[in-house]
Amino acid sequence: MTPGTWSWNAEALVPLVLAGAHLVATRRERDTARTVAFLSGCALLVAALVTPLDTLARTYLVWAHLLQNVVLAEWAPLLLVLGLTPALAEQLSRPKAVRLLTQPFVALPLWVATYALWHVPALYDAALRRPDTLLALEHASYVAAGVLFWWCVWQDAPHRLSSGARAGYVVAAFVLSAPLGLVLALVPRALYGFYAAAPERVFGFSRLEDQQLGGMTMAAEQSVVFFCVFAYWFLRFLAEQEVLEA
Repeated sequence: MTPGTWSWNAEALVPLVLAGAHLVATRRERDTARTVAFLSGCALLVAALVTPLDTLARTYLVWAHLLQNVVLAEWAPLLLVLGLTPALAEQLSRPKAVRLLTQPFVALPLWVATYALWHVPALYDAALRRPDTLLALEHASYVAAGVLFWWCVWQDAPHRLSSGARAGYVVAAFVLSAPLGLVLALVPRALYGFYAAAPERVFGFSRLEDQQLGGMTMAAEQSVVFFCVFAYWFLRFLAEQEVLEA
């Protein structure tokens, strides 16, 4: 496959099914903004799995793979959770397992551990060499952990956090996850042997330059995304304090 090839990926059928299920589940209480958010999350998942980004990630560039991971573990899950109506979120959170896994002190470590585990070089390379099994499991675990992570940031059920607690939770997530991107950007050698066999060096990047760019991209996007979410909840916290003091 050439770097610009679109990828046929059966995984992309899952977000399409999710989009249809969401439209059916919310047909009686449609919230346009939430529907747009959820469908945008599904569209991001499809784009990450079938566009040339997937081809670049599977064959050519660490940078593309890291960007794909960001979409699967952060951006798309954020939109999916934000897109759930309160009634639907409450219904989905009734099982005991969901109530446990969406606890902040469970969801955050699980998300960080999932991110860190799949970036261990041996497992990272093994997943790329087994795209139909291990790589598919990697993708699914990113999305699942991301949904659990963002749940208590945007939903009140089953654990309603104060605005200040949500802001602090986001800060903690940034502090715990940011070192991964920084390590990849600063380590003086290429970590992932799989890409040594890439048929060509796309954009002229060396393996180390490719990895450094990927690490910087991860660190930069997390700075922007997490700061924006933190700012939203921190400003809400300040507004609530003003009301209490009035």
